[in-house]
Amino acid sequence: MFVHPDEDTRTDGGFQGERAVLAGYLRDQRLTLELKCAGLDAEAMARRSVEPSNLSLLGLVRHLAGVEQYWFRQVMAGEDVRRHYRSEQDPAADFTQAVADPAVVADAWATWRAEVAFAERLVAEAPDLDVAGDGDGQPMELREVLVHMIEEYARHNGHADFLRERIDGRVGQ
Repeated sequence: MFVHPDEDTRTDGGFQGERAVLAGYLRDQRLTLELKCAGLDAEAMARRSVEPSNLSLLGLVRHLAGVEQYWFRQVMAGEDVRRHYRSEQDPAADFTQAVADPAVVADAWATWRAEVAFAERLVAEAPDLDVAGDGDGQPMELREVLVHMIEEYARHNGHADFLRERIDGRVGQ
């Protein structure tokens, strides 16, 4: 186990109301990602799964920073921002350029945390979950984005379980 149950900052449900349920479960998924990566150095964070995959915990952090940015800044807030890590030349740079450098790891965490903070503010300040953004020309309600983000984290946290177990034998909770 990564953390003793008495020290686990995640909740076990008990949320009241639609916004609290969706925001609470997303928060817990975000905390799970942090737990999966806890205590690892740059080399371990950048360690790839198995050939030919370029999947790594660092790549997941970078990828999820980009996912947060896309859905909350671009789709919901309508901001025209340059995507983190991705480029036309290397659309998978969030993974391919996830290298074992402490500065790259620090940047990934800082970027991810900034995007999470932006998303949390946007959700808290939205008048309701019916607020819609522009998802490639289609209206996208905030509630749908929140459900999608829970799904996105749940899938990638499953990947993180296997990656962490390969690194040091620790299994998830």
